[in-house]
Amino acid sequence: MDPSQLWNASVGALTVIGSLGLFIFGMKVMSEGIQKAAGKRLRQILRAMTRNRFFGVFTGFLVTGLVQSSSATTVMTVSFVNAGLLSLVESAGVMMGANIGTTVTGWIVSYLGFKFKVSSIAIPLIAFALPMLFVRKAALRSWGEFMIGFAILFLGLAALKDSVPDLKNSPEVLQFLSDYADPGLLSRIMFVGVGALLTIIIQSSSAAMTLTFVMTANGWIPFEVAASMILGENIGTTITAELASMVANVHAKRSARIHSLFNIIGVGWMVFMLPYALKIITWFSIDVMGNESPYEAASESQEAIPLALSYFHTLFNTANMFLLIGFVPVLVKAAIWSVPSRTDEDEEFHLEHIGSGVVGTPELSVMEASREIAHMGRIVSKMNKMLTRLITETDVKARAKLHKKVRKYEEISDRIEVEVADFLTKVSQGDLSEDLSLRIRGMLSEINDLERVADIYFQMSMVIQRKEEEKIWFSPEQRQNLLEIMDLVERALKIMCKNLDVEDKMYFDEALEVEQLINKKRDDLRFAHLKSIETGDYNIKSGMVYSDLFSSCEKVGDHVINVSESLSSLN
Repeated sequence: MDPSQLWNASVGALTVIGSLGLFIFGMKVMSEGIQKAAGKRLRQILRAMTRNRFFGVFTGFLVTGLVQSSSATTVMTVSFVNAGLLSLVESAGVMMGANIGTTVTGWIVSYLGFKFKVSSIAIPLIAFALPMLFVRKAALRSWGEFMIGFAILFLGLAALKDSVPDLKNSPEVLQFLSDYADPGLLSRIMFVGVGALLTIIIQSSSAAMTLTFVMTANGWIPFEVAASMILGENIGTTITAELASMVANVHAKRSARIHSLFNIIGVGWMVFMLPYALKIITWFSIDVMGNESPYEAASESQEAIPLALSYFHTLFNTANMFLLIGFVPVLVKAAIWSVPSRTDEDEEFHLEHIGSGVVGTPELSVMEASREIAHMGRIVSKMNKMLTRLITETDVKARAKLHKKVRKYEEISDRIEVEVADFLTKVSQGDLSEDLSLRIRGMLSEINDLERVADIYFQMSMVIQRKEEEKIWFSPEQRQNLLEIMDLVERALKIMCKNLDVEDKMYFDEALEVEQLINKKRDDLRFAHLKSIETGDYNIKSGMVYSDLFSSCEKVGDHVINVSESLSSLN
């Protein structure tokens, strides 16, 4: 190859890569724009419409079709699973629907990119949307981003179509491809692998599918090869999710594994059924292609091939959903078996919602952080139960185990505070609406209060430990009084956890009522305590420990009501 041919080949390859990059960037901007504009509504849809598997499938399809990102739907689904709002069974239905939702991208590209040529109005669309980026209203800015992303996506598609060389007049290359495109099983498996590899390299199943459309329409590959590659792209997108979940917790790994099992099983049976499926596609798309088969239409109609591939992609994912939806419990059991917990604490004490390797929009990131704060609230609430047991436990070994557990929970709360604060700091550096900025400030305050609660409980356990070492004992009345105030704190913590878990309903009046009861109980105990010291009813050392503990309970109550107040001010 002479230098000029090498130069032209290099420029051509870079043009293809750049065009693909423009397409992916447009998809990213479009997806983030719609998520910012409707993120909260999407979460409400996802939470409300997963009551059974079929509703879950519809919800996954709807959300993915709207945001044009199955990974965004997966992030939300995994967050809800970890928060206990969705079970693994319910999440499986959502992910099946998300698979069907990804086919919407194919239809948009097929109709608007190949049939109606949206690229011709893309620049005017950017001109229309640009002023929207400078308005004060955050929702309008987000819709402007969506429209600009939509336009960039089709500019990238137009550039990609123009940059991929037309090989129809290169019979030697087509002959080479036809040698590998025989209808044999091994050939189909090989191109499934090519599709999976392409998706892993590009890191976007939608972009890989679009590139397949373009290559088929331009004569690079026959229709049968493209169908096999689309099957591989379904596997490739699950590998991406598996890689992203490697640094995540056991719940994220299991969710990714369910998605992988669903797609791999589907591709497995479709590889064998592919010749029959293509015949169905030929019959089904006859109104688009006339009396020609997709194979004949490849050389006659550029628009026909992407449409036929879209038919195939939708048929495959829909058929796979109907085939496997009855086996969701089996898929869940297989995922749990293949991703076991190392210990019970593996599921309970690790960061559950952030750090999964998937970068979402600020709206989704804040949602993940709020789930993590709710998880931290539940951890802190458990510490109250441990302190209650320490007051009544008489077995030495059991007390030592409880002291060790309190220390561990305090360390966990410290780690969660640091990691959530770091995460929120990174999120706050992006383009945020005023509401999100206020929410992040409130969340930083909440994790600080929760960490202080954990510190207080740890200090209380140290006080109790010193009491045990110095052989100081409470009177039955002291012990009963401490249990009563800790029971009130337990009520306050339960209300706080409800407020952290539920976004659209607050229990602030209940929280305030319990806080007032804690304050009154502390005042009553302090008055009775001072009076008992005056009359010499119990020794000074016991009284000091007793006073320290009930005063600490009141401090816990103060921090707990601070969390509820922060949440209430933003609702």
